[in-house]
Amino acid sequence: MSDIVKNSSFVRLVFTLGGAGLVSGIILVGVYLVTLPIIQANRAEALNAAILRVVKGTETVEAMVVDGGTLKPYEGEAGKAPKGEVVYAGKDADGKLVGYAIPAEGPGFQDTIVLLIGFDPTRRVIIGMEVLESRETPGLGDKITSDAHFLSNFEALAVEPTIVGVKNGARANPNEVDTITGATISSKAVISILNKSMDTWLSIIAPAVDTTSASNEPQR
Repeated sequence: MSDIVKNSSFVRLVFTLGGAGLVSGIILVGVYLVTLPIIQANRAEALNAAILRVVKGTETVEAMVVDGGTLKPYEGEAGKAPKGEVVYAGKDADGKLVGYAIPAEGPGFQDTIVLLIGFDPTRRVIIGMEVLESRETPGLGDKITSDAHFLSNFEALAVEPTIVGVKNGARANPNEVDTITGATISSKAVISILNKSMDTWLSIIAPAVDTTSASNEPQR
């Protein structure tokens, strides 16, 4: 008899715990579904603000995706982040292309570094760079997000033949970057991400710019 009571108590305990787990799971899913649109909206707003900072003079932003090796306007759901390879065309008040904001990421000293790169395809120079995500060492590697001199390297940085890191204060050429003293590894990680991104995007962006320029020429 006692064994039956024990088994019955055990079964009730299992059902109680299982029910509690099920209810908790439903609540968590519900909270996630409710907050997801808010999170996505906040991310989109933060990204848009970053685009305006790295491509100065931008009034409107248009997402562009790679289709068959060429850039085409994103035609998906408004407010929803495009999937796959994407860049953002920054245009002035007259609709003229100012530059592209290019998301890029790669390994840092501690973890993945996520960047947003402003690029002027006409001059083929980087015109802005912002670190969106980084877990580099506080007080050292994390200076890539805030060191004014380091960030000034990316206001008119030539990307050809390749971007090169040099000792702080030794920059002499337009494709060179003064690295941060005490944060050389993180500085060079940023440079590596930039070079890889340019290797990927230059051949895609250049034809798109040529097409845009031709379409904007006056008829004769």
